[in-house]
Amino acid sequence: MKVKIGISIAFSCVLSLALCGQSALAAPAPASQPTVASGQDFANDLVVGAGKSVLVDCALPIERVAVGSGDIAEVTVVSPTELMLNGKTAGDTSLIVWQKGGSRQFFNVLVRANNSAANDRVDALRRELRTELPGQDLRVTSENGLVFLRGTVKDLVSNDRAVQIAATAGKVVNLLYVEVPAAEPQILLKVRFASLDRSLNNQLGINLFSLGAANTIGSVTTQQFSPPVISATGSSGSGGTTGTGATATISDLMNLYVFRPDINLGATIKALEAQGVVQVLAEPNVMTSNGKQGSILAGGQYPYPVVQGTSAGSAPTVTIQFKEFGVRLNFIPTITPRGTIRLQVAPEVSSLDFANGITISGFTVPGLDVRSVKTEVELAEGQSFAIGGLLDNRETKTLSKIPFIGDVPILGKFFQSITKTKTNTELIVIVTPEIVAPIPAGASLPQLKYPENFLPSASGISMTTPGADVTGAKPSSPTPQTMPVEKLIRSMQPEQPLVIDGSMSTTGFSTTSSATSTGTTQ
Repeated sequence: MKVKIGISIAFSCVLSLALCGQSALAAPAPASQPTVASGQDFANDLVVGAGKSVLVDCALPIERVAVGSGDIAEVTVVSPTELMLNGKTAGDTSLIVWQKGGSRQFFNVLVRANNSAANDRVDALRRELRTELPGQDLRVTSENGLVFLRGTVKDLVSNDRAVQIAATAGKVVNLLYVEVPAAEPQILLKVRFASLDRSLNNQLGINLFSLGAANTIGSVTTQQFSPPVISATGSSGSGGTTGTGATATISDLMNLYVFRPDINLGATIKALEAQGVVQVLAEPNVMTSNGKQGSILAGGQYPYPVVQGTSAGSAPTVTIQFKEFGVRLNFIPTITPRGTIRLQVAPEVSSLDFANGITISGFTVPGLDVRSVKTEVELAEGQSFAIGGLLDNRETKTLSKIPFIGDVPILGKFFQSITKTKTNTELIVIVTPEIVAPIPAGASLPQLKYPENFLPSASGISMTTPGADVTGAKPSSPTPQTMPVEKLIRSMQPEQPLVIDGSMSTTGFSTTSSATSTGTTQ
């Protein structure tokens, strides 16, 4: 028995069949090829590629054929003893051939995927990777619609680009390694916070009073500066002068005081000039890593009470909270691809201001004198920016006079009071970032110059761990050259924030205690 097989598009396969068989094109079957008697039902395997065809010769004339799934393969009878099987898409199906005489032939048909298109995509992918990422060890394989990406890249940016390119050929399985990057640069931010407040206050006024002059007791005042308090008791008071049937009490002894006992006429004169100067120079320096937040507070926290809501029949509750004051600096530096440093910076200088404080239920809560800036700038290493500046000049004038008589030329000046207040505030904030390296091991460290010597150590023991001469060589693990991408990304994630005990918390803490109805803590 001789069987012939025809294969389109130069595709060939070798199958051993019984009555319907396949062999190499125009090649005789081996002499040892088994034969099966006609009329028996048996199954054979047929393998064809998607988009390919195979011819099958049968020993007996073909009466009818059927394919299990027409979406996977189709069959066409081209002659009484010859049929052609076409593969359409990858999958498994069955082929049944009915022959003359009643015999049937069963075939298990396997249609394999056409790998030529996939191979073309992988080759194109390799070319793109070599073009976009030259000099980097990248290997690509494809199987069952998955793209396996292996090799070593220089950094995470190269990893992301390789994954994006590979994703054009299918779902990517990223098995890349990445070279371990150098340590992030350390950035030191120097801030100069300079402020100057000056004030000039002029006060001039006169209060006239009589303790019986012309049989009249009284006073003439604008009420702007504390006038004498006159009482017709006939007794002398502290700081006052006794006249006939009247007493004048002086409350402000800083005034000029004039009194004529013979005529019982006196005057207090307010003539005061006050000058004030407040200078603030703060230079906080903070260091942090690239992209990480740095913060410093040189100051303290002051307590203030907060009355909580109460239920019926219970005493009010006072909660003590804390607010920060002093010199504070918060900033986040980021090194840009241009090599500059982008700063998010918020310096602040604050101090307690009891003059503008309030007293509630016996609690004195001071105000805060605050100078703060919050902005974002970009500058090169070592360069400086004046991120904030303020020039504030103010003048306040208050004039009080007695109507009519205060308008009389020359004489009217005795019935007027005037206060002039001038203030000048100048503020400037300058920032300078620098990329710094750590102090070498064994080098001298910066020290403060203490004006007084400390007591010598009582134990003479160094407050450090003994060196290698005592403990032996320190264990060291070699730094890996590469690591998986996932491991590197995990190592670069932000650390968990520090959790500080409430008594030291920079955001303050609350202490609840019972209080009386007047707000006094019990």
